Amino acid sequence: DFMKQGHGMLVLYTLKNPSFPEYSFSSESGVMCLDFHSDHPNLLAVGFYDGNVAIYNLKKASSQPSYKSSAKSGKHTEPVWQVKWQKDDMDNNSNFFSVSSDGRIVSWTLVKNELVHMDVIKLSADGTTMQGPEGLQLQTFGSGISFDFHKKIDYLFLVGTEEGKIYKCSKSYSNQFLDVFEAHHMAVDSISWNPFHLKVFISCSSDWTVKIWDHTIKTPMFVYDLGTAVGDVAWSPYSSTVFAAVTIDGQAHVFDLNVNKLEPLCTQLVVTRKKNKTTHIQFNPVDPIIIVGDELGLVVCLKLSPNLRKMPKEKKGQEVKKGPEVEIAKLEKLLSLVREPGSKD
Repeated sequence: DFMKQGHGMLVLYTLKNPSFPEYSFSSESGVMCLDFHSDHPNLLAVGFYDGNVAIYNLKKASSQPSYKSSAKSGKHTEPVWQVKWQKDDMDNNSNFFSVSSDGRIVSWTLVKNELVHMDVIKLSADGTTMQGPEGLQLQTFGSGISFDFHKKIDYLFLVGTEEGKIYKCSKSYSNQFLDVFEAHHMAVDSISWNPFHLKVFISCSSDWTVKIWDHTIKTPMFVYDLGTAVGDVAWSPYSSTVFAAVTIDGQAHVFDLNVNKLEPLCTQLVVTRKKNKTTHIQFNPVDPIIIVGDELGLVVCLKLSPNLRKMPKEKKGQEVKKGPEVEIAKLEKLLSLVREPGSKD
């Protein structure tokens, strides 16, 4: 119930001491999402269940956020499902974006010690209107629950909705979409651009599927049915063809398309308690580790075994090529097998 909100906790751990947190903050509302600033790791953007967003500065010895939105400063009217830092603006001000069930994607900029908001886009549910009391026309809005920004094209981003659509959007156009994908039959729980291939993104949904897309083509390249609702999906940082997903039955699935295009390399039960849904999965950016979170607050750290991170074998007298170009070519080769003749490259 949106009106009966409990308190939240923001807890930060290190792998050296996973049993006791380095930092702990309590909040008036439940914490829904967070994101570290890539250049200033002491800055942590947080989204809350009550629609507020905040910035915590870990360098400051304070239990309160350094900056927080309010009803006057454009807070969301529904839970905030995701926050993401972006590059500093032209005036070198830090800024991040948030997406919420209220259909708004909002840009928050840190200017002179306050958060300044700007609505980037508002999702509409097919532009439909509902008949309200006394014949009043009420416009209905789509509910955004996931988004991701393109790694190279600064203005381009994707938004996944509760209705199963994926919108391709631009920061430059606030009232129109570049494209719409009829992606899933239920909520798009997670969406992510491939870290290597500039055209490829992945999505997962409560409709049991994970889908891999080329953003220039309206139909998915690969579809995987995992047999139950998929809570989250993430690309690996070391290979263009490796991704991992979690399903609400407590299992983690690791795929490598370069090894097996049809089945996961590994499916492992992570949460043993019944009726405890796994909700998030994330790769460590450096080490072969993934973390999985569930709805009861348990976070599990897992090390990827060597067979899940196979590297190209060295042939005698030949140097193995590595780097982004190799990763792009590896995924492009797989995509070329499933692209229809005459589709855009």
